[in-house]
Amino acid sequence: MLLIGLTGSIATGKSTVSSMLATTPYNLPIVDADVIARQVVEPGTNGYKAIVRHFGPTTPDLLVAASQDMPQEGPSGKGRPLNRPALGKRVFGDSEERKKDRQVLNGIVHPAVRWEMFKTVVGCYLRGHWAVVLDIPLLFESGLDRFCGVSVVVGVRDPAIQMQRLRARDAHLSAEDAENRVRSQTDVREKARRAEERGGGQGVVLWNDGTREELGAQLQGAVGEMRRGHPDWWAWVLLGCPPLAVAVAALRYYQNVQINKRWEAQSREPRGKL
Repeated sequence: MLLIGLTGSIATGKSTVSSMLATTPYNLPIVDADVIARQVVEPGTNGYKAIVRHFGPTTPDLLVAASQDMPQEGPSGKGRPLNRPALGKRVFGDSEERKKDRQVLNGIVHPAVRWEMFKTVVGCYLRGHWAVVLDIPLLFESGLDRFCGVSVVVGVRDPAIQMQRLRARDAHLSAEDAENRVRSQTDVREKARRAEERGGGQGVVLWNDGTREELGAQLQGAVGEMRRGHPDWWAWVLLGCPPLAVAVAALRYYQNVQINKRWEAQSREPRGKL
């Protein structure tokens, strides 16, 4: 089974591509890290308790305010939901304090998300899917690209388009808040270069500066290439022979580790003067 790692940056169109892949003609199962990340911090979960314990004392509005519709103990009796805009202001930004807060939050959420993703992927394998999409905003940053047969980056070449789409999507964000959210993530153009570095069909970049139709045409071509390299019969062979599936996964992992080592070495090389 092919693992397709799908990533991008905020407001570049990753969710649009994910929705396209989930519907006809592709009908691929989507493992959405953002959805799972919400589930693992719902009131009563270990993630929720850890976030409240760490951020609660210094973030008075961390939880949704109690009201007539929101009882003090929360709708489920396990606590009021997290106030995501307040938590976002606490962790988004490029200051050292914000980076430390973001590291703490990621350290709470990421392990739980990975475990839930693993269980879902195994289920897709057992059902004989030829591919599954791992929709992960921090695909490269988290190192999960090492497990993927193909890494797909949805990006925009013009940063102004990204800011415009973000402000249109989240009207409550100020210009400063929007800029902090964009700057808190790796530049999508760097992610695109990482995908292109893979070559050999293992890295795909979909540029989304234009229309939805243009994006769809790029996606159709990319999926066509993936299908030719990973036909249905191959998925059934891997399902029927688990040791072969493990060997193929191990080989992909090794290849991706080597690719990442080359990328890191190149990133450390000093740039020549102009």
